[in-house]
Amino acid sequence: MRNFIRILVLPLVSIVLFMACSSNPSMQEYYVSNADNPHFLSLDVPASILNLDMADLNEDQKKALSSLKKLNILAFKKTDSNEALYALEKGKVKEILKNGKFVDLMKLNTSYGKGEVKYLGDEDAIDEVIIYGNSDDKGFAIIRVLGKDMNPAYLVQLLQTIQNSDTQSNGFGEISQLFKD
Repeated sequence: MRNFIRILVLPLVSIVLFMACSSNPSMQEYYVSNADNPHFLSLDVPASILNLDMADLNEDQKKALSSLKKLNILAFKKTDSNEALYALEKGKVKEILKNGKFVDLMKLNTSYGKGEVKYLGDEDAIDEVIIYGNSDDKGFAIIRVLGKDMNPAYLVQLLQTIQNSDTQSNGFGEISQLFKD
């Protein structure tokens, strides 16, 4: 009987372990595993770094801003000496973003490069927003926006406000400097 249980349990355990190991990492796992990597810059910052004037925001934008708690920023600056690593890491991020759990929110096209915004959670209560920006000349950046009960409709308006604001005064100027020559 003991041998029968071993014969039955061992393959079952192996299958479970294989499935667990082959699952795609989450964006959080990717962030944590690369936070101390010397090729990356990682920052954990409060949402107040956005430094937006509440008086200039409409009610929906104010609700969106108040639902934000913190941002995790992970940036990879591409150089001539790390092109292969850049391609590898960019591929890893693209695979994570292809995960069916992410919902597309919007596409971005800025002077720094192209990007996309995706989220995890329910339509009325988002758990996490991922802003991914990429420039094949400069590198890529991932911003994980963490909050409570974030609403995508309000967030789109807020993101557009941030995109149209002065990046030097809202805190993103320092981040964008990483990708300038």
